[in-house]
Amino acid sequence: MATVSVCIVTYNSSEDISSCLDAVMLQSQPIEAIIVVDNASSDHSVKLVQQRMNEGTPIVLYENEINNGFAGGQNQAIAATNSDYVLVLNPDVVLDSDYIVHLVNRLEVDPHAGSATGLLMLKSDPSIVDSTGLHIGSSRHAVDRGAGQPVAQWFEPGEVFGVSGAAALYSRRMIDEIMLDGEFFDEQFFAYKEDVDVAWRARLLGWSAYYVPVATAVHARGWQKEGRRSISLFVRQHSYVNQLFMMMKNEQPGWHLIKVIPNVVVRELSKLLYILLRERELLSSWKLISQAFPSMMRKRRLLADKIKAKNSSWQ
Repeated sequence: MATVSVCIVTYNSSEDISSCLDAVMLQSQPIEAIIVVDNASSDHSVKLVQQRMNEGTPIVLYENEINNGFAGGQNQAIAATNSDYVLVLNPDVVLDSDYIVHLVNRLEVDPHAGSATGLLMLKSDPSIVDSTGLHIGSSRHAVDRGAGQPVAQWFEPGEVFGVSGAAALYSRRMIDEIMLDGEFFDEQFFAYKEDVDVAWRARLLGWSAYYVPVATAVHARGWQKEGRRSISLFVRQHSYVNQLFMMMKNEQPGWHLIKVIPNVVVRELSKLLYILLRERELLSSWKLISQAFPSMMRKRRLLADKIKAKNSSWQ
């Protein structure tokens, strides 16, 4: 039987972590390990996890002294596992009891399948989709498929570009193969779009991702009702910077660039104009971009070498 571990990163997650862990413990799929990495929470997140441990719940808890980000925290958690599959899970997600087993069954039948997600619904309104996977267009803007749409429209399973890191099942074989510098999630992303980066890298290396709607979960994401100005500068900055990092690393040469480049240029210039007119505080992002540029180009070369080596092995 395939083995599964669950990896959760908490950061001031006291409102959500107990119900998240309850749902993990009720999974029909046996769980080999539950790894919780706390990123220096200032609330009661750690105490709540420790309480569950004292009750006999088989949890391994790592308490970081600094906030290592979602990417760093998940890499730390994944490194502590040795299972066939790893479920990367946000603490604000509550899984249906058969969520994991449905995803495992889908990946087990396809040796090229590296990741899967179920139907994620809004906790505030479970009739509305949160995510059915990731989609990326010719402008290289990635979105959660179906977000904000009625759940009834999204019961068709199938292949997707990638899966949201909110509740993503990844195969160990894929994790090991697509790592760069020993990192599955790129820790320079810290948080935001690191799941898209993984999805893109995985596809370039021949791995597929699947949406399995019979696997369901609710997600307490709060982006729907708030305006952009309610989002912190930290989040907006990382979202903007990581979009460029993602393209630097993963966009490959080829005829497709004839279609892609104009759309990317128009979108990025439009964003820059918006920043100049409305969000000048984001101009500081360009210092981060220039500092990270050599590192991203080096990772791009590492990825290109992996792609070349894999293509050669297929010939």
